[in-house]
This record gives sequence, structure tokens and C-alpha cells, in this order.
Amino acid sequence: MKSLIILLSCFCLSTNILLAQSLSEKVTIRRTSYGVPHIIAEDLQSVAFGLAYAELEDRGEKVILPLIRSKGVLAKYTGIDNVDRDLYAKLVLEHTRNTYHSLDQDTRNILEGFASGVNYYLEKFPEKFPDWYYQQFTGIDVAAASNRGSRPTNFSARDFLRKLADEKNRLRSNDDAGSNVWAFAPERTKSGNAILMRNPHLSWEAGYYEAHITVPGKINFYGDFRIGGMFAIICGFNDNLGWSTTNNYPDLEEVYALKVDRNKPDHYLLDGGSFAISRKNVQVEFKNGEGTGLVNKEWLYTPFGPVIDRSGGFIYVVKTADWNNFQRGEQLVAMMQSKNLEEWKSAMKRRNISSSNYTYADDQGNIFYLWNASAPKLPHKFLGDTTAHIVNKSSEIWKTYQDFDRIPQLLNPKGGYVQNCNDPFYLANLQQPISPDGQPSNFPEPRLRLRSQHSLGLINNDQKFSLEEVVGLKYSMKMLAADRLKDELVTLAEGSSTPAHKEAAAYLQAWNNTSAVESQGSVLFNDWFWYYRSLVGADSLYRVPWEWDKPMNTPFGINMPDSAMKALTMAIDTLTRKYGDYKLAWGDVYRVRRGDVDVPVGGGSGTLGNFRVIYFGPEEEDKKRRVIGGDGWVFAVEFGKRIKAYSILAYGQSNDPESPYFDDQARLFAENKMKKVAFTEKDIKKDLLKSYRPGTEE
Repeated sequence: MKSLIILLSCFCLSTNILLAQSLSEKVTIRRTSYGVPHIIAEDLQSVAFGLAYAELEDRGEKVILPLIRSKGVLAKYTGIDNVDRDLYAKLVLEHTRNTYHSLDQDTRNILEGFASGVNYYLEKFPEKFPDWYYQQFTGIDVAAASNRGSRPTNFSARDFLRKLADEKNRLRSNDDAGSNVWAFAPERTKSGNAILMRNPHLSWEAGYYEAHITVPGKINFYGDFRIGGMFAIICGFNDNLGWSTTNNYPDLEEVYALKVDRNKPDHYLLDGGSFAISRKNVQVEFKNGEGTGLVNKEWLYTPFGPVIDRSGGFIYVVKTADWNNFQRGEQLVAMMQSKNLEEWKSAMKRRNISSSNYTYADDQGNIFYLWNASAPKLPHKFLGDTTAHIVNKSSEIWKTYQDFDRIPQLLNPKGGYVQNCNDPFYLANLQQPISPDGQPSNFPEPRLRLRSQHSLGLINNDQKFSLEEVVGLKYSMKMLAADRLKDELVTLAEGSSTPAHKEAAAYLQAWNNTSAVESQGSVLFNDWFWYYRSLVGADSLYRVPWEWDKPMNTPFGINMPDSAMKALTMAIDTLTRKYGDYKLAWGDVYRVRRGDVDVPVGGGSGTLGNFRVIYFGPEEEDKKRRVIGGDGWVFAVEFGKRIKAYSILAYGQSNDPESPYFDDQARLFAENKMKKVAFTEKDIKKDLLKSYRPGTEE
């Protein structure tokens, strides 16, 4: 029997190698300036094979780790800290395996091609990674890496609701984690073509990978592919259209309390009947020094979702739109292959992607905004994230989503633009606002933070823009909070009895209210703002809060003058102690540091109304602070007879410090520029650096 197993293993390995070699012969990787890979292949399986291979060339272990995590075996090699992650991963993997056959063939071909590309690279380079990285991956593993589900918990129902509310509030209140997006209709552009600008703000470790995949007659898509998988968050464009996402944080969950059957253990009462909880047992192996350990866990489920608590005579379950969500990739493939708005909307109507704003533009001149959310159509009062619903009938538990046409959206609105900066949908266009009246109770309340106001202030006008001007506009350096607070701060400081305050008042008065690298006053104002906020709290900053009827002029004014003066003293003293003087240009402190590049960079927190959002790490030895997130992979594209586009991947195509593509975009990024995208065959050939088949690059 042992000999038979060895023979079968050798046969499978040989078959996999032959398949990989066959796929390699069907695909070519072409690298243009800055190392951007353009993968062209005969079929979808081969193009995904080439994409995986290129990702591994550039990003190495960051491609493999998500796939190992998707198998639920990370703790086996790293220790007990990853046990909980593995327990959940095995649940997702099981569900992915059980549903994989129902995916369409195009999607499975892509998933299996990507897995084969990873396996082939590992076979070609047996000494490049730790031994435990060398595993065989399947299309199921790749699918599981981007699949989602509803995770059971060990919290009480009360704690679960509190944690759910806290997490949503944290996400919604984070002004920096998110994105900006614009779409301009033909009447707003100098070329008469629609333009789309995409600008995410995430950690520089988020894993965006810029690439171009082409199968003639099947797909031609340029965009971002999250490292280690095919179907995380994909934005980009093809020959006819493009789209971008921005986070929208909809309410997708409801917690229900089912009455326990006192006569039968772990049964609940519903619709006059008694039903047993379903059980799933999961076992995870973990590394324990030189030995190993095993953890067994039993997960509890109902047809409505996982069990999160059993107490007080109830069985608590959470029902979420992400429950059993396994066709995300299938929808994204359809979106990438769409040729017009109707085809793209048909893909979106599948509702396999449960959240994110989507902003769209195409070569027919359409622009479109969709507050995409698989928001439940509730048969009961919305109680927010605070209370579980006690139910006696299944009809009291939500079953369907809000109709697609009921989801807030704008097609070709007045003013010729749509925008979003992570605030709710109401003011995606100031000239055609979406009314709060009549919205479902589980939709968000109106809000327009300073970053969104900055965005609208730049584009809610009659100007016509070229693509290059859109790129320039994206790098606006205004710090909008200064427009709302500085004058009062200066007045308070001028009237202060503290000489340092009076001197600072004159200094701030001369500042141009920007976070540009050369601006004087921005460092002091920035530090003052954060000290002031820490003293009074985020909700008490402004004397006049934001108002729906004055969306572009509120909030404003200093709410607590004494605290403002205390914060000014703190900022002056701290900066003087660190740098010898508080009179510093922004670029004296804030830097892009990557590889051999060490240059000043403009931009700052969205909380202060920066549109050019950048966030920085802690102070380094020389008291400078380097970029660690914010603007990262940005593109602007114009949809004419011929695609024209610019992009920037600030942290480079490769994470290998020895690669020429590690820091070659950093200076360009700091100088508020983008590189020209090679999309057409003519442009690719003109910009070609090298061309090779996977495994033959040497």
C-alpha cells in the first residue's frame, strides 16, 4: 500500500509539472517601465498562471502566505498564536470546497491557473523560501483566500453586539482608511471623453499589485490584483470601461434570539417546531517547540447563520449578507469581461460582492455611482447594532436584500461628475443630491466630512479638465481644517497674554493653509490640531457642527478656546524641544523613505481635510516621519477611441530591496506625478523592457 501511495504521489507531481509546462508555453510576461507586467496568454488558465508567476517574482512570500492561511495550516508551522485563524480558515475552506463545482468554468480556470503558477514557481526555485512554504495549492485554496463567511464567536451576545458596533464605528470614523474617486462625464472634459480617477488610502502593506492581463477575444484588463489571490478588491479598466471602489461600511448583519426548547438540549423553537443546532468539528495542528499539539473546536450553526451565544433561555445567531458568500470571483470575472454599462450592471446585480461604493465610467460617455450594499430587507424595526431581535417565526428573520434598483445610485447626473470619499451616498453630486427621506432604516445617516468637502470643492464647478489636469487636481495640497479653524486660532493667539502665542499667530497667519512640502505653518497647525483633539474629543472640535442644509460650510469654529490655547502651547513646546524651533516646512519632517530615496512629501490626514491623504509612521532617529500608508496605487484613465491613462504605485512593483522596481516610483510619487500607462499593443512594444515565458526569464 505504501508503495502505491508513493507511486500515486509521483504520478500526480509529474502530471502537475507537465500541466505547468504546458501552461507556461501559452503565456508571455512582458515588463514595461517600472516593471509593470503585461501578461498575454492563449486562455484564462494560462493568463492566471502568468499573473501568479509574476507576482511571485515581485512579491515572493507575500503571495504564498495568504494561500497557506487559506488552507488553515499556518499554526502547524508558526505556533499556537495562529490557531484561531486556522480554525476559521478551515471552515471557509470546507465551504469553498463544497461549492467550488458551482462556479462557472471561466472562474475555475482562472483559479486553477493561478494555483498552477504558484506551484510551478515553487518547483523552479526550491531554495528560495522556508521548507514549509513548499506546498501544493489548488484552485480551491486560491478561491478560499478571498472568500468570506460569517464567523462564529465565543462572545456573549451582548459583547458580540458591542464589538460589532465598536468595529463599525471605528471604521466609519477613520478619515484616513478608505479612498477617493472621481468620474467625469464628457461635458466636463476637454477631450469630450469620460474620465475616471481612482485613489485608495490603505497601508503600504495592503498588497496592491499593478498588472495587465490579456487573452485575445476573452479579456483585456488593467488594474490591481491583491497579492496572493485573484479576487480580493479589483479595480481597473478594460478597452471599454472601468470602475473603482471606496469603502462604504453598510449594515449587513442582524442578530436574532431564538427561544430554546427546554425539553430538548440545544434545540430552538421556531414556526411551532423544534430544531436542532447543527455542529461542525474542526481540528487544527499547531507547532509547540519541537513537538506539535492539536486543538479541536466545535462550531454551532443554524440555517440562518452561526450561533454566537447560548444564554438566558435563548440561542443567538447572526445572519449576514456575507454568509455563504462564495461567488465573489465569478462576479469580478464578469465585470472584467463587460463591454458596456448594461453588461457591467448585470454583473453587479449578482450581489456576490456585498459592499463598497462603485464608481464607473465608459467609452460611451456614461458615468455611474452605486452605493453597493447587500443590505437586508428587514421585516422588523431596525435596532442598530445594540439589540438582538427575539423571533418566534422564520418570517421575522430577513431573507432577501434590498432590490438592486432600490440601492442609491446616480447615472449621468447634473454637473457631469460623481465622487465619493467614504461618506454616505447622499452627496455624491451636490447638484443632484439623494434625499434622506424615505431611505430604509438600516441605511446610514447623511454625513459629509472635510475630505469629501475638499473633493466637491475641487470639482463642483463648470471647469473642463484634461486627463493631465485631473492628475494635477488629485494632488491638491489644501488642508481644509485650516480654513475652518485657523482664523479663530490666530485671533485667540493674538489676544493671548503669552508672547509665544502672539508670535505663533503671526506665523500661522502667513501660512497658505496647505500641506505642501514647502509650506510654513502646516507642521505647527497639524500638531496643534491633534493636541486640541486629544483634549476635547473628536466630537467637540467645532463650535458649529456639520449641517445637512450647509454641507460645504460646516463644521467650523473653535469650540473650546481655553483648550485650543493649551494645545498651542503643547505644540510649540514639543516641536521646539524636538527640532530646536517650531517654524518648520512640512517637508522638513514628513518624508518618503524607500530604498535609496529619501525626499519630502506633501499631504496628510483626511481628518484635517487633506484630499492627498498620507499617514506616517512613528518618529525615526532623526525625528523625521516616513510614509507608511495613504495614497498608494492611484490611476486616472480616459475612455476615448484609444485608452489613455496614468498610474502610480508609490511603493514599487517589488518588495525586494535588491530589485530595480523597489523604489523607482517613490520619487515620482513624492513629486506629485504619475507614470504613463502602457495599455495598447503599440504602447507596450514601445515601452518594452523584457519579454519571457514563465521559467525561462534567465
